[in-house]
Amino acid sequence: MSTVQSFEQELSAFPGTASVWFGPVGGPAAYVRAEHARHYAASTMKVGVMIAAWRAAEAGALDLDAPVLVHNEHVSAASGAPVYRNDPEYDSDQAVWARLGELVPLRWLATRMIVKSSNLATNLVLGALGPNDEAFAQVNEVWRLAGAVEAHTDRGIEDYPARDAGISNEVTAADLAALFGALEGGKLASPAGTAQMIEVLAAQECRDDLHRGLPADARVALKNGWVPRERHSSAIVYPTDAAPYLLAVCTTGDLPDAQACDLLGRIAAASWAQRR
Repeated sequence: MSTVQSFEQELSAFPGTASVWFGPVGGPAAYVRAEHARHYAASTMKVGVMIAAWRAAEAGALDLDAPVLVHNEHVSAASGAPVYRNDPEYDSDQAVWARLGELVPLRWLATRMIVKSSNLATNLVLGALGPNDEAFAQVNEVWRLAGAVEAHTDRGIEDYPARDAGISNEVTAADLAALFGALEGGKLASPAGTAQMIEVLAAQECRDDLHRGLPADARVALKNGWVPRERHSSAIVYPTDAAPYLLAVCTTGDLPDAQACDLLGRIAAASWAQRR
């Protein structure tokens, strides 16, 4: 039986940095590797944005069913920079773009942000949280409440002026596991809100990496992220014959994305074999 630990040699030879956190919800980890190495977050940051939106709604500061105008002008996190825009060709979800100029429920945008990794929806949800300083403070509070030490979210998706100013979003495998573990443990929202967010993550339609190593009928609450040289994925896996467990894998390097997806899938298959 292949185990997650058996990937140590392959991960050591990875052309870049490969990080893993694998273990039961609540810990301790069964296997870690470079779990505190920082990676550009890509779309994994969207989980923190979703949780911040639910927390604001539960605090009475936001209505998840309120209408939001779908638009494509966003305030940069870089002071004095012009507004920036998302590129529809760079977005994995065209459903939100089809609603440009229309009013849609905030909850729908938050869902599209996760299940299809919509970039435009992400920036609109951030905008609904308030001005940049308030919005990012709320997302970073989520990281801290989860016990994440290194992760931070300081700019929107495709905010290139902010990127050029050195403002970024970063995660670690340990912090992604902490975030998903805190969500599953009910530490970030009410029981109802927690269940709703896990349902959104379990409806994930971007299934190119960890999903490929797990049974098709397995319940998996997952968010992944990818840009050139980056492929990350974090999940709560719910076997019917064992306790839920966490798996977070982050890769930054020169491996082509298809091969990185294959690697994540093989690690997920090994995690499933070790689920008991």
